[in-house]
Amino acid sequence: MTENQPKVAVIGCGYWGKNLVRNFNQLGALAMVVDATEAGRAKARELAPDVPIAEDIEAALTSDVQGVVVATPAETHYALVKRALQANKDVFVEKPMALTYEQGRELVLLARARERILLVGHVLEYHPAIIKLLDMIASGDLGKVRYIYSNRLSLGKIRREENILWSFAPHDIAVILRLTGGMPFQVSATGGAYVQPNIADVTVTNLLFDNGARAHIFVSWLHPFKEQRLVVIGSKKMASFDDVSKKLVLYDQRVEWDRGQPVPIKGAGDIVSYPDAEPLRQECQAFLNAITTRQRPVTHGESGLRVLRVLQAAQRSLVTNGEPVRLPMEGVELW
Repeated sequence: MTENQPKVAVIGCGYWGKNLVRNFNQLGALAMVVDATEAGRAKARELAPDVPIAEDIEAALTSDVQGVVVATPAETHYALVKRALQANKDVFVEKPMALTYEQGRELVLLARARERILLVGHVLEYHPAIIKLLDMIASGDLGKVRYIYSNRLSLGKIRREENILWSFAPHDIAVILRLTGGMPFQVSATGGAYVQPNIADVTVTNLLFDNGARAHIFVSWLHPFKEQRLVVIGSKKMASFDDVSKKLVLYDQRVEWDRGQPVPIKGAGDIVSYPDAEPLRQECQAFLNAITTRQRPVTHGESGLRVLRVLQAAQRSLVTNGEPVRLPMEGVELW
């Protein structure tokens, strides 16, 4: 471990936690792994044989680590993050940071009061292709953003503790809020539960923004093939990012008017290059940088809270069979 490098403890070495253990260990910042299961501890020993391993989070909270990384099941996030913040640790928590907006708000306020870093694991916001797409929008290459859609589809991993909306959609909501630069004023969602009662396997969520832009998010873990695609329709051009093929394509396509008639203008799609960097590695490094500089990271607590607000509205609409839910705009911080 390099001198002056922040030290972190990763809580949870399971399905996703093992990736965080690997990255922080390779960055030279991993000081401890905590996992309540023998399988998790065995995986931690395999990935980081020289790092201490514990069974209880208290070992991390009473140690000299500066940061705690929470990668446990979603229903445990609120309690573990709260304990870590109360122990004056900076916190990186995987999405979602809590299961209700009220719990998330409590964590954000606690982090502010304790002057602690709170990073929420919306890893797609650190993806070089998404950053490039955001730059293209900011520079005006696409014109006015009119519509965005995101598909995140595959067969499994089917969860029992949370539905597909809470498992898959947070990534897409976070990216869409970032690309539009604001919050929707209305959310609606529909879906179906086919494998387990009352746990949706498929959902479609619609977002309506006050500038006229719209977005929809289609997520499913009951799908015959894997698809992770984000499409942005602008007034000048269109863009598509396929996270399976890793291709970002800019299309010189739009609709123009000719003598009162809408005419599609079709142009070739050009592949846009972007840096070859692992998004999770970038996210882990961002947490270490935030610990060192005390500057809040891109996916700070408030941004995670906005995602929670949209998720909670979508869940409310889902259980009422798609009834639109309007979001209060007062008190919403923008970037």
